[in-house]
Amino acid sequence: MEGERIVALLHGRDRAGLVARVSGWIYARGGNILHADQHRDRHEGIFFQRIEWLPAGDVSEEMRLFEDFAHRDIEMETKLLRSSRKPSIVVMVSKFEHCFSDLVLRCRSGEINCSIPCVISNHGDLREMSEMFGLPFYYIPVEKGAKAAAEAEQLRLIRESGAELVVMARYMQILSENFLESCPAPVINIHHSFLPAFAGAKPYHQAYERGVKLIGATAHYATKDLDEGPIILQMVERVSHRDNVEDLMRKGRELERQALANAVRLHIEGRILTYKNKTVIFD
Repeated sequence: MEGERIVALLHGRDRAGLVARVSGWIYARGGNILHADQHRDRHEGIFFQRIEWLPAGDVSEEMRLFEDFAHRDIEMETKLLRSSRKPSIVVMVSKFEHCFSDLVLRCRSGEINCSIPCVISNHGDLREMSEMFGLPFYYIPVEKGAKAAAEAEQLRLIRESGAELVVMARYMQILSENFLESCPAPVINIHHSFLPAFAGAKPYHQAYERGVKLIGATAHYATKDLDEGPIILQMVERVSHRDNVEDLMRKGRELERQALANAVRLHIEGRILTYKNKTVIFD
């Protein structure tokens, strides 16, 4: 049986010999490289790499030594993961069930290697479904004038859960700047539009009025700027004059499910590097 693997995500100033130095360090310690991919942003002069290997010795010690090597010897920002980890994700929902149920089933089947300690919602509609899956459900209404208190309670639950990721599975509330700055984990959102087109509310209605021939869904990291965070994944489907708003919404739901699930998987597997307002995806 194959042993535990280490995944390293690296980025920093591009210069000659980086690939050789990283692979040479692993080889010198008896490691076996399983996958390696890299990208160079010519305009910015930034080097990006994802490398996955089987270490010969103790995994924790190898990770510590590699991080020291990356920072000191090649001056790279580094994120390290181990294949045995099963991170926790908190799912935030409102009334729509399609992204939520799809994500839960993929997690339960092992397609996405994570656990869901709890579900947080501003409505009670999905409590029964959540409890059917055996997931604790926390109903925290977001009343006018009381959003700060609601977000404080949400943040408390997220911290107590130990979540490494928060997923907005069609959570139909705008998270405040304070929430996003205070949240101990990155937040992934699914927007039911091919951003930057039709940001904000009712994008399918906007798309119908505009008479577009493509609709899409966009999974992105949430930032203080609404629907403008780094884009992880986008999916599209052709539509025509024969499609009404309900048709666009029906077709869009499938795009939303796939885009969100794939974005979460890419994040969990350590395949995303962000810089400025962009992402590099090692798929």
